[in-house]
Amino acid sequence: MVDGALRACQADPALQLLLVGPVEASDAILHALDPADRARVRVLTAPAGLRRPGTPEPDVNRVESGVRTAVLAVAQGHADAVVSAGNTGATVSSAALALGRWSGVRRPALAAVLPTAAGRIVLLDVGASVDPDGNTLAMHARLGAAYAAVAHDLAAPRIGLLTIGTERGKGDRLRRSAPGVLAALDLPAGARYTGLVEGNDVVTGAKADVVVTDGFTGNVLLKGLETAYALTRPPNPGEVPPRAAILLGVGGTVVVCHGAASGDDIAAGIALAAGLHRRAAVPAIADLIQPQPAAQDDLRGGS
Repeated sequence: MVDGALRACQADPALQLLLVGPVEASDAILHALDPADRARVRVLTAPAGLRRPGTPEPDVNRVESGVRTAVLAVAQGHADAVVSAGNTGATVSSAALALGRWSGVRRPALAAVLPTAAGRIVLLDVGASVDPDGNTLAMHARLGAAYAAVAHDLAAPRIGLLTIGTERGKGDRLRRSAPGVLAALDLPAGARYTGLVEGNDVVTGAKADVVVTDGFTGNVLLKGLETAYALTRPPNPGEVPPRAAILLGVGGTVVVCHGAASGDDIAAGIALAAGLHRRAAVPAIADLIQPQPAAQDDLRGGS
C-alpha cells in the first residue's frame, strides 16, 4: 500500500491522501515525499483491534480494524473515498454499515472493468456476494448498467448473463430462471438485456457491455483473465486496466484492490477512486437506481 500511495501522490498533484494504518507505514511514505508534497498527506492511526478466537495473528485483526477506520473516515466527511487492499468481506460489510446501502440494494456488488477486443467490459459481481438469489442478480444488472452509463458514457448498455452455454435450459437453477426476469427488467440508462454470454464473450466484448454473474464465478473469472492478460500483453502500465473493483450499492466511493496488489495496482485503484469522486459518479449512479414501480417476479435461484 505504501508504494502505491506514494506513486499515486506523485502522479496526481491535486490528490490528498489520508493514510490509515500503523504509524511506521505512514512514516515511510512521508519520508519519501518532497517536503512540498507532505502537506497533502495526513495520517490516521487505526486501533489495534480485538483478537478474536481462532485468529491468533494480531496483524489480521489490525488490517480489518484499519478497513473499518478508513470507511468511517469517509462516513464522517474526513475523506471523499476509500481504497482498501484488506479483507474483501470486511470492506463490504464495513461500507454497508457505515455508509448505508441504496434503496432496494440488499447486497452490494463489486464491479471490475476488463479490456476486450471491442473496448472494455464491466464484470459484476466479482466477490461481494458469492451465492446470490435471483433478485440480487437482477439488482446487480441494474447497478452494472448504471455504472457503464455513468463511468463509460455508454448509451443503452448491453447486459449479458454469464453461463456455460447459450442454449435454452443451460446452467444451474439460478441461470435457468434468470433470463426471463432480466429481459423484463426496467433497466436504467436505456440499457437492454441481450441474453446469455459465455467466457469467450467476456474476452471479445461483442455481445455485452456489462456481464452479470455471482461473486464466486466472477472472482474466479476475473483473476484468470487478469493473469492471462499480464502474461500476453506487453508490460506497458498505461495499457493495463486497474486491478481494482468499485463497490456499487453503498453511499460512498469505495474501491477494493487485491490483497497481493502491486504498487502500480494500488496507485491505479487510488486514481480510479479519485476520478470517480471528481466526476460525482457514485451519486449519478445512485440517481439512476430508483425503486421500480412494479415488483419483480420472485426468483429463487440461490440462498
